[in-house]
Parts: sequence; C-alpha cells; structure tokens
Amino acid sequence: MISVVIPSYNEEGNVPRCERVISEILEKEGIDYELIFIDDGSKDNTWHNIEDCSKKNEHVRGVHFSRNFGKESAIFAGLNAAYGDCCVVIDCDLQHPPVKIIEMYHLWEKGYEIVEGVKTSRGEESKMHGFAASCFYDIISKSTSIDMRNASDFKLLDRKAVNTLLNMHEKNAFFRALSSWIGYNTTKVEYDVAEREIGESKWSTWSLIKYAVTNIASFSAAPMQIVTALGVITLVFSLVFSIMTIVQKINGEAIEGFTTVIIMVGFIGSIIMISMGIIGYYISKIYEEIKGRPRYIVSKTVGDKNVK
Repeated sequence: MISVVIPSYNEEGNVPRCERVISEILEKEGIDYELIFIDDGSKDNTWHNIEDCSKKNEHVRGVHFSRNFGKESAIFAGLNAAYGDCCVVIDCDLQHPPVKIIEMYHLWEKGYEIVEGVKTSRGEESKMHGFAASCFYDIISKSTSIDMRNASDFKLLDRKAVNTLLNMHEKNAFFRALSSWIGYNTTKVEYDVAEREIGESKWSTWSLIKYAVTNIASFSAAPMQIVTALGVITLVFSLVFSIMTIVQKINGEAIEGFTTVIIMVGFIGSIIMISMGIIGYYISKIYEEIKGRPRYIVSKTVGDKNVK
C-alpha cells in the first residue's frame, strides 16, 4: 500500500479536488492507497472538507492540529500516521503533478528506496520571489553539501526511510534536507511545477526568508563560521591601521586619528553585534530543543481512531 501525505493549510478549495484527482489516478492503476490530509491549524473550512472527503472515500484519513505548527511538522505528522509500505509527500494545491506518483511508485517497485521529485521549472512567480528562492537553495546547498537547488518536498520514501526520519527527534527538522541526508538507494523524477488553480500561495518572500533562516540553522552550523570570518576581517583591519599609525609615529607626522577611531569603533561594534546575534540565534534553537516540546499537537482525527 502507498500512503499519500498531503499537508494542508487554508486549502478549503483544493482538498476535494486533490482527493478526487489522486484517488482517480491510483484507482485506475489498481494501487492500494490511503490519503492522509494534515490540517495545519487552518482558519477556513479545510478540516470540514477533509471530513466530508473521508465520509465519501474510505481511503481518506485526516489529522487536525490544535494550531498552526508549520509545513515541516505537518509532513512528519503525516509520515507518523502512515501505514503504507511507501509514502509520498505532495502539496494539496497539486502544483506537484499527481500523475508522477505512478512513475515514482514503479521506480520504488524496482528497488529504489527514495524517489526525489526534481523541478525542471518553478512555474509562474515574481522575480523577487524567484531570486530569494534561488539564493536560499544556493546557501543551503553549500552549507549542507547537498545539491538542493531543484529539490522539493515532493518525493516517495520507502518504509525504511520513513522510520529512519521518524527516529530523528529534533524539533526543527528540515524534511527536504534530511530525506536526502539519510542516504538509501535514491533516484530522481523530473517534473514541471503546475500553475495553482485555486487560492493563492501561502509563501511570501518574507516567509521564505524566515523559512530559510530556520532551516539553515537547524541543519547546518555554517553560519557560525561567519563569526570567525568577521573576526578575521576585523583583525586584518586592525593590523593595517596599527601599522599605519606606527609608521606615522616614526616619521613624526601628526596623526589625524579621530575619524579613524570613530570608523573602527563603529565597525568593530557592528561585527560584535552581528556575531552575538548569530550565536544568540543558535542558543535559542538549543533552548527550543532541550525544552522537549512536541513538534505538533493533534486535536482530532478522522478516518482512523488509532492515529498518534
């Protein structure tokens, strides 16, 4: 059986369409399946529509969060609730083409344990958003040594890979990177991002920036090296100005150092504050982890009384 995990946040218009399209594709191929919708604390009728779909289709299950915990938490909740021998994660807006699930499934039957969905195009988006996304993926790729420039959450995972991810108890888990980091026999399926037919994207440029900062910090310590780099730059500037001052002193030249002092104090102060901010951010993430709070809280379920 294949489990299809579908994170949903304010997707009342897309839930019925998503259920119908994916069900028709899998039933046509004769594949046993379950659809698991994760309502990430939606404020519209998303949960009501999930309940309606579950009543009409016995293959549909739903998990409702007590509040919005974010897409990463929704994905892990869906994987935790899944009973399938393999799991596919797909967006509710169907910008990930559902027909590719069949191709992924057949590759899994051939022995591949992870099938990555790789974007060949990003679809229609603003230049600013595209630039921000490109910068994010370049940074995360360099900091994690994993090529994620065309990566997505759209992927199939064998039960072994799912169990491996679920055994990682870190709160700020980055699914897209972790699913690549764990290894296993992996292949790729290319796809074009489809246009969104109903509703608007929940991802603004600002939310992408926050998402990038959180996930880079959760998966890599590379930003901590910025502190070291800034310290070296400050040292170089200090040495240069020190040498200049000594040379002027030896030559008996008047030292007009007030402006230089102001610049150096401002520069060094900025470096110190930036460094403290980076270190403080990592300390805050450590604090979140040691509190041991759950990734998400399930308030209710539908279609299965045994969902954790």
